[in-house]
Amino acid sequence: MGLSIDATTGEHIGDRTSMQDRVAIVPSKKLRGTAMVILADGAGGYTGGEAAAEQVLATARSLFESFSPKDESPTQLLGAIIDETHTIIKLNRTLTEEEPHATIVAMILQPDRADWAHVGDSRLYHFRHGELRHRTPDHSLVEQLVREGQLREADRHTHPNRNLLIQALGHSEQPRPDFATTAPLADGDAFLLCSDGLWDYFEDAAIGKVLNALPPRKAAEMLITGARAKAKGRGDNISLAIVKLAAD
Repeated sequence: MGLSIDATTGEHIGDRTSMQDRVAIVPSKKLRGTAMVILADGAGGYTGGEAAAEQVLATARSLFESFSPKDESPTQLLGAIIDETHTIIKLNRTLTEEEPHATIVAMILQPDRADWAHVGDSRLYHFRHGELRHRTPDHSLVEQLVREGQLREADRHTHPNRNLLIQALGHSEQPRPDFATTAPLADGDAFLLCSDGLWDYFEDAAIGKVLNALPPRKAAEMLITGARAKAKGRGDNISLAIVKLAAD
């Protein structure tokens, strides 16, 4: 049984004055059925955040172009993207008075598997027929407090330090990305990569319900519209990518 892929990206500036999120789906020019999904959320000054997010995508595109599964595993590729981007962003900090940094969440999709990695609080969700199979853990103070039992899950969205990251590309410390894999892929698999400007307004089950019910473009529109309504004029940048698999 073969699988067909339907995918889309979406963005909204929210109530900010600049767009510091970046997102792309990049099909391989050499490998059939292989693609990279990449998303970054930049921060650090008016132009610093935009530059950092742009650097994430530029580095990822460059390294993915030469990706060969015979010579390099998806995890090795994702690690190289993270390490190289982190180094470049840190070097750029010496040339400017700003302090740019960025989150990253990236997925390598192949015909039989999906591999992903992240640093920061941009997330990847994996659902199968609407049921949550995996959600990346945020590299944030709030996530750490929840994990240690010092904060209730229900209170994470209102914590005064909810945006404080303990890991990001460009920070002083070397990032320690989380990696994960799912294989084999199956009918009903759906992946959502998104920035905190989206996930901050939805419970996991609500996201799964939307992804299961609608094709990617319609799902993206509904999620962005819902986030904008809930933001009430105080919304962050929103970026997302949705990939859905179905039996041919």
